[in-house]
Amino acid sequence: MQAVSIKIKICGLMRDVDIDAVNLAKPEYIGFVFAKSRLAIRASQADKLRQRLSLGIIPVGVFVNDTIENIVTLVRNGIIDVVQLHGDETEEYVQRLKSVMKKPVIKAVSVVKAGDVQKWLGTCADYILLDNKGGATGKPFDWNLIGEINRKFILAGGLNIQNVMPAIEKLDPYAVDISTGVETNGSKDPEKIQEIIRRIRV
Repeated sequence: MQAVSIKIKICGLMRDVDIDAVNLAKPEYIGFVFAKSRLAIRASQADKLRQRLSLGIIPVGVFVNDTIENIVTLVRNGIIDVVQLHGDETEEYVQRLKSVMKKPVIKAVSVVKAGDVQKWLGTCADYILLDNKGGATGKPFDWNLIGEINRKFILAGGLNIQNVMPAIEKLDPYAVDISTGVETNGSKDPEKIQEIIRRIRV
């Protein structure tokens, strides 16, 4: 397997220096968190950061049980190009969201026990993202719980410089989503961002 084909998302960007770091490292995706979290930013902040972001890097908005109206407003204002749903959104919610906008949708699945992933294999979301319950915990979940999977998926949950390559080699995800694994003292670390992307793309 060629790791070079793996897509990379660096999530939870909040500052100009975070954008400068990803502009240099060039992941395929970055994430702005709009849900209640220590990484949360306002739409006005995200708008300014988006304007600083290099062309070709795709901004993803992360939401937890938000209104469709709020999500669509951010899309229409050009702040995000992909929607990531990280709450208890139902399949009906995903269908309604996709019916009113044409951007890709990622549905996060909390992998707690065997069978959790299989419940979402038929979703109309463009991608499923496999994560620890709650997200941004900094801890990987038990990858053996994933089971059989027959569609592209994004792997999240405690990925860092030490474990990202073993994860890729074992699971062959479409993309990896990294947040706390490239932080130092709670802030994104440009050197860690560069290093993890270098390792993946070796």
